Amino acid sequence: MPRSNRPRGHRPGPDENGEGDGLDRLRAGWRRTEARRDGLWTVQPVAAARAGKSYVCPGCNLDIEPGRAHLVAWRGDGLMGEAADLAARRHWHAHCWKIK
Repeated sequence: MPRSNRPRGHRPGPDENGEGDGLDRLRAGWRRTEARRDGLWTVQPVAAARAGKSYVCPGCNLDIEPGRAHLVAWRGDGLMGEAADLAARRHWHAHCWKIK
């Protein structure tokens, strides 16, 4: 008889429904923290379907057209506080962020 690769059970998460961590992660857009040469950065991808405005990438100074997937990054360890860091966020091409 062939082996079944389907999971046998459901692992509950932090809340009683088992959806807490996954649902929060989906709402945040897979937000993550990355360490770079110049400090900690919070990075959040933006899907092409949600990219409705044009931005200028600080890495290459070229436009990020509406409808193009890209990243939003802001300092995670700024001195002025989280609100100031969030206000100073910038939209990057994924490649420009990768080579930053």
